[in-house]
Amino acid sequence: MKLSQLILKSTVSAFAAFVVYCAATASTLFAAEPASTLTLVSYNVHNAIGLDGKTDFARIAKTLTALNPDVVALQELDSKTKRSKGRDVLEEIAKEAKMNATFGPAIDFQGGKYGIGVLSKEKPLKSEYFSLPGREERRCLLMVEFERYVFCCSHWSLTAADRDATVKIVTEKMKSAKKPVFVAGDFNAKPSEASMKAFADDWTILSADAPTFPANKPNIRIDYICAADPTGEISADAWKKAVVSARVVEEPVASDHAPIVVELSADVFK
Repeated sequence: MKLSQLILKSTVSAFAAFVVYCAATASTLFAAEPASTLTLVSYNVHNAIGLDGKTDFARIAKTLTALNPDVVALQELDSKTKRSKGRDVLEEIAKEAKMNATFGPAIDFQGGKYGIGVLSKEKPLKSEYFSLPGREERRCLLMVEFERYVFCCSHWSLTAADRDATVKIVTEKMKSAKKPVFVAGDFNAKPSEASMKAFADDWTILSADAPTFPANKPNIRIDYICAADPTGEISADAWKKAVVSARVVEEPVASDHAPIVVELSADVFK
């Protein structure tokens, strides 16, 4: 090889190494700062069947993406059942919303499963689900762990005694966690009921004090987003002060429930 070729080869190699170094340095220097807020959503989507009788996954996803959520609790989801023509409702919505999907089956149903799910921007570290009491049908608690918190989705029984027992189970699971815990979902209980009063002993309700059902003319509140910190570092007052905004979203057609959203200051984790 000629000297000129050696010099050229060395120059090209050095330049390539320099480009790689600059790219790595820029990635470190300009890495995105952690978001200043955390947006939580809960939505009983009724299998994506709207009050107009239409099944529309894109409509549910559009409703969600308009809220720009970090994590979402969804209830009433078929997974590959005959009723849903073998489709996975959670995966269909996740694909449209471009989010990670985690499913929690409550019961076997029509050749598939029926249950709840979590959508998230962040990829979960791990997930697990637990059966909950339900005399009309078994219920489920889905716990999904992320770097800073655990996010749970749940759909409670229509029977008061089952809900009383559920409060104890959900709270016990929260107390076994090593980081702050959120639980969101359709609790099928009004704020004045015994189960919710007992629940408030250990949890802070973050969602808006407003009706969530039925979606076209809401007159009762049965959907909630709540928080607790088993480490004891975040108090109930701190949770309440961290709420930047909380509202029931006006969406009268896409499902029989209205979505609820809470925007939380991420400073609460510091």
